[in-house]
Amino acid sequence: MEELQQPKAPKGFKHWIASHKILLISIGSVLLVAGVTTTAFMLFYKQPVEVAPAAVVKAKPEPEPEPPKFYSPLTGNLVATEAATTQAVTAIMIENSPDARPQSGLKDSGVVFEAIAEGGITRFLVIYQQEKPQLIGPVRSVRMYYVDWAAAFNASIAHIGGSAAALAEVRNGNYRDIDQFFNASAYWRATDRYAPHNVYTSFERLDALNLAKGYTSSTFTGFARDDSEKADAPTATAIQVVISSSLYNSTYAYDATTNLYNRSQAGAPHTDREAGQISPRVVIVMKVAESTVLEDGFRKQIATIGTGSATIFQNGTVQEVTWNKPSKTDQITFTNAEGAPVPLARGQTWITAIPNGVGSVSWQ
Repeated sequence: MEELQQPKAPKGFKHWIASHKILLISIGSVLLVAGVTTTAFMLFYKQPVEVAPAAVVKAKPEPEPEPPKFYSPLTGNLVATEAATTQAVTAIMIENSPDARPQSGLKDSGVVFEAIAEGGITRFLVIYQQEKPQLIGPVRSVRMYYVDWAAAFNASIAHIGGSAAALAEVRNGNYRDIDQFFNASAYWRATDRYAPHNVYTSFERLDALNLAKGYTSSTFTGFARDDSEKADAPTATAIQVVISSSLYNSTYAYDATTNLYNRSQAGAPHTDREAGQISPRVVIVMKVAESTVLEDGFRKQIATIGTGSATIFQNGTVQEVTWNKPSKTDQITFTNAEGAPVPLARGQTWITAIPNGVGSVSWQ
């Protein structure tokens, strides 16, 4: 009989270890490294400190720049655009004899020069820039001294003829002459008044005439202006101006509510036929040397170039100053006793030239 064989005993644990020695060494190495790494991490790791985020400082927005402001060089009034500051200027001769009253277009103007034309009769050189009345007159002839005043404004000069000296000057090519004699379509004769007190014009026609001649802008130096306000305690509220006779002498009553001067002449309110009471913002009385010359009969001549005394009324106050005009094209300046320029308030300015020794100005 065959001898029964005993089954083989399973290999022991030692045998398994011996057969997997390399694997075990590798696992052990990995575990050792992991352990060392973990230990080192535990020893040297520091819990991070939470830092509060820095406060966000918002920069203040830059303030919006104020829009630029533009002022009329004629009146000092605020105008809408820079282009308006170089708008063409027009000076118009307006009559002031009793038969010419009430005039049209005087109230809505920038600067008015008043002086004697002849025989004590006064006449106005009325200057416009932004102002555009559509009825102006009666228009009359020009004199030499009005041309001198207009020259500083780079203005077109509207008139109907004039004295021989004035016409020789205004037609010499250095001026923007828009005499009715050569530009009849820009003027007309009204039927409700008799000649020569019935010639009128409008800015619809004058603007078209200036445009056709290329007179589209004016560059000039205006009077010094500022934003002064009315005085708390006015010192000159009633003004009397003697220029020739009772028909032409004028008075001004200061209105503290409007800060304007209500003008009267010949003992009655001076009104614009269409616009009512004439009330300038500034009143100036200049003393000038006046003489009579033999030209087309007897003509008045006023010395416009040079210097003299003047009185400024504005904001309910009065100030004695000196006027200066070095040349025809230089603007008149007004200076105080220290020689510093005296700024005028913004608005319509009425300048009356009274003859030395005959004219006078007083106030209370």
